[in-house]
Amino acid sequence: MPADVDYLKSLLRSFPDYPKKGIVFLDIFPLLRDPVAFETLITHLVHRITSHTIASSPSKKIDVVVGLDARGFLLGPIVAMRLGAAFVPVRKQGKLPGETISAEYEKEYGVDIFEMQADAIKPGQTVVVIDDLIATGGSAKAAGELVAKLGGKTLEYMFIIELTFLKAAEKLDAPMYSVVKVDD
Repeated sequence: MPADVDYLKSLLRSFPDYPKKGIVFLDIFPLLRDPVAFETLITHLVHRITSHTIASSPSKKIDVVVGLDARGFLLGPIVAMRLGAAFVPVRKQGKLPGETISAEYEKEYGVDIFEMQADAIKPGQTVVVIDDLIATGGSAKAAGELVAKLGGKTLEYMFIIELTFLKAAEKLDAPMYSVVKVDD
């Protein structure tokens, strides 16, 4: 494991039985409170995009970074700014003004709906989707569906943490990258 990933992983805090019994919650907020750690994380993500993801883009650039509600909003705008790309939020239903498009996704306790403004992505634009954690992949898949509905091309899904045992990558329409992989 690269030294920067070891460093970032060492700062994540575990909370057993949160938010419910049997779940170990990994807290990313220590990374955000430490300016060196936060810079390391952003630099790691941007390096991944510039050294790997852009190679699969016909235009050799990323047009849009899509951030998922709500922690994707902490990473997405900074990564977008570094890449010279637009930032587009995906929000829970009813939180965006104007005309929106929507996609449903399954949660532990039912179905939820994500929305994106209908003019946020133009056909042919290249997209990276970013969030803090991928578990089952439902919310990321819904974000990818929104990108596709507007004619965008998702090149990669990026996460700080991946719960590998849930096999979320199998649900996605593009490659996935995670900084920290958790096997149990």
